[in-house]
Amino acid sequence: MSFPLQEYMASLDNACLPRILQVCSGVYFQGKWLFGSGFAESSLLNGGYFEGSVYEISGNEVSFSTGDVVKVTDMELSSICCHDVDNDETFELPVDHTGLMKVIPEETPYSTVEELVKLRPLGLNSCLPVTFASHSKLTLDGVALGAGATLTVVSLLEDEKSCRCRVRLGPDQPPAEVTVPLSTRGEFYVHQGEERFVPRDIATSPHLRSQRFCFENATLGNHALILSPVYQIRGVMNLRKNLLRFPSSLAVDVVDITDTCQDLSFLTPLTLPEVHSQPDQAFPMTMEVLEGPETSALLKCSWLAQLQKGTTLILHQRSTSSMTVLSSSTGRKSRQYFLVSERYGGRFRKRPRRFDSTYELYEASTQIPGLKLSVVSNHEEVEEEGLPGLALGEQLEVIGCQKQVQLPCGQAETLVCRRLRDSDDDEDEDPDGEGVREDHVYLPLYMQGQFVELLRDNKKYTLEVLSNKVLLDVKVVTRDPELENDPLVGFSCLRIEGTTLEATIQASFPDTPELCFLIPVHRLSVTLFRSQQPLPWSSNQSPKCSVEPVIEVTDQFLREFRNENAPLANPPPRPPKRNLSVPQAAKSKGSNNQTLWNRRSSSPLPPTPNVRHEPPPPPPARKFPTTIHTSQRSYTSNPYVGMSSQVKGPVEKSEDVYEQTEELSEMLKKAKETIVYY
Repeated sequence: MSFPLQEYMASLDNACLPRILQVCSGVYFQGKWLFGSGFAESSLLNGGYFEGSVYEISGNEVSFSTGDVVKVTDMELSSICCHDVDNDETFELPVDHTGLMKVIPEETPYSTVEELVKLRPLGLNSCLPVTFASHSKLTLDGVALGAGATLTVVSLLEDEKSCRCRVRLGPDQPPAEVTVPLSTRGEFYVHQGEERFVPRDIATSPHLRSQRFCFENATLGNHALILSPVYQIRGVMNLRKNLLRFPSSLAVDVVDITDTCQDLSFLTPLTLPEVHSQPDQAFPMTMEVLEGPETSALLKCSWLAQLQKGTTLILHQRSTSSMTVLSSSTGRKSRQYFLVSERYGGRFRKRPRRFDSTYELYEASTQIPGLKLSVVSNHEEVEEEGLPGLALGEQLEVIGCQKQVQLPCGQAETLVCRRLRDSDDDEDEDPDGEGVREDHVYLPLYMQGQFVELLRDNKKYTLEVLSNKVLLDVKVVTRDPELENDPLVGFSCLRIEGTTLEATIQASFPDTPELCFLIPVHRLSVTLFRSQQPLPWSSNQSPKCSVEPVIEVTDQFLREFRNENAPLANPPPRPPKRNLSVPQAAKSKGSNNQTLWNRRSSSPLPPTPNVRHEPPPPPPARKFPTTIHTSQRSYTSNPYVGMSSQVKGPVEKSEDVYEQTEELSEMLKKAKETIVYY
């Protein structure tokens, strides 16, 4: 039997696929077949079936010819078709439409209770309880019911010859239950139920879509509608190397010939995950691209542009291994991102990191205990907000995080740090050698600041050793000897964003079978089929392959990676709001350099009689490059850094922010030697 394509596809589910369909009637337009541009009609006769007449408009197949044979491999719900019974019009709703719909009761009465209960399209298991009314008088279990009395079916008895119904005998009487034989005759009308459904549930339920519905919200319309699903169908045709996509709403009739056409040969489309699931014995194999990637939003590889329809690939082997995600620092070039295999043979050296807030310091300290850092810019004390004063060049060591610390503005979570002092400072502050009192500073996690990591590590590390160090800054100091052009060399800094377990396929092109690259299976959408071309080498003499271990990716890949590995911990509580009615505390006396001078003296000198002590004039402020504000941010978002923390105005691009940081440290060291303390 033939069925309209829309009706036939609505009766299927993905578990029934694949199915082979033959077109019984095509679509005519002005007495002709509807042809698309760029396609010629084929008259190939194969086993009595007329093949190859698929026509395309705007990238979608829109018409078939009588006799065409299609193998349906997949289908996906794309929209909801609504047929207006009153006006004989059709329109479509999106799959995620949230408007609620209610059942319209049928106007034709049922002649027996059995018809009402068992033969309703909704089905017994899905429809109970059902409320109906009798057009005539009834006597059930000795109870006389007048015309128009309503009964509610609550259960079907085990003998399936009767059912239990609830009936209300009077307005002031409780409801009673009676046994109603299914053979009871009369005129019974079903009442409208209280259940409400969304269009998707109706279209995907065989019982519901056989009934009429209307929207509960009258503004959306109150016409009687019959809903049905519209699928986007994927399939292939015999003797054609095309992956077809067409909607199930095409006005064609089809017949299922799956059981009678097993001798027809069709291409078997395979996705990359399906190829990766093949056994190891199936590799190496020759595959042809049936459908190239629609977009390259995640990868930026030189070989990606060659994965077009008709391209032949050699798939050498499959693997699942750990890969590291790296991102470059800002500078003269735009930021770049890489997915690096554990096969990478280069060597790295750690680089100091920049931090723009205390919260970023806290995240880094959880990875590296005893983190030491230097303050890059002055921060004045704000007593009412619990913000301590920090001077340019101060060195701190992170001790840990302490909760419920009492600050002038209330309790808050703080990062406890210890001030590090030079040996000269210790002698000045402790001339008697009795020991130096530890100076602790409490930095609220909502505090913004500029810090740079103090790092004295010149060792060379492999990527395997560093891969578990999240948010670590490194630089390639020894290139991979197996790579002619190492793409990671030349970057002043690379940040380790994290590691991921990637399923990959080692592939190459037939003209250069020894130059292999890695295809991330779940990061690229490509459809392949097994090619009849032989491998480009003799048996048992496979070439020695070199594998490109670095895959350049896009910022969208990095965003997806961060979403997949987002931390589960809740952010710290927000800072208390400043009371604007209270005037701010007076700023520290003198300039920032005077603040540094005051902090260097742990206690004032004893006064000398008749001698007036005044602090020396501050030295001229040394101007540092404005590029010190350029920083490499951590991917862990700080909920306290707002727009006000961003640098305003034009900022010069830095060739190497970390080299300038080292120069800054050297300049600070020389500046300390020239300062005279009193």
